Amino acid sequence: QVQLVESGGGLVQPGGSLRLSCAASGNILSINNMGWYRQAPGKQRELVAAITEGGDTTYTDSVKGRFTISRDNAKKTVYLQMNSLKPEDTAVYYCNADIRLRDSPWIRREYWGQGTQVTASS
Repeated sequence: QVQLVESGGGLVQPGGSLRLSCAASGNILSINNMGWYRQAPGKQRELVAAITEGGDTTYTDSVKGRFTISRDNAKKTVYLQMNSLKPEDTAVYYCNADIRLRDSPWIRREYWGQGTQVTASS
């Protein structure tokens, strides 16, 4: 059983900042990629940022220069620092991780957090 627990969402004015955290727990052998997705009302869920176990990062064009993804492997936690927030960043943000369990180390499965609301509005 794996659980991804997210925190840090909320309401902020345009131009403000938020830091999202997502901590993984359970019978985990290893975590490969971790990422943040978001979904706005009426829109498809999209990848915002991703990071490999070694620290290589990928960002969607709309957040480059404003958002930074990072991870702490010892804490099994991924972060998303969001600066210069815009109204169009408003969405539910979901944590994602590729995880191998100790009882099935030959299988890598995707797990999702519950989602946390981020609202950038005046």
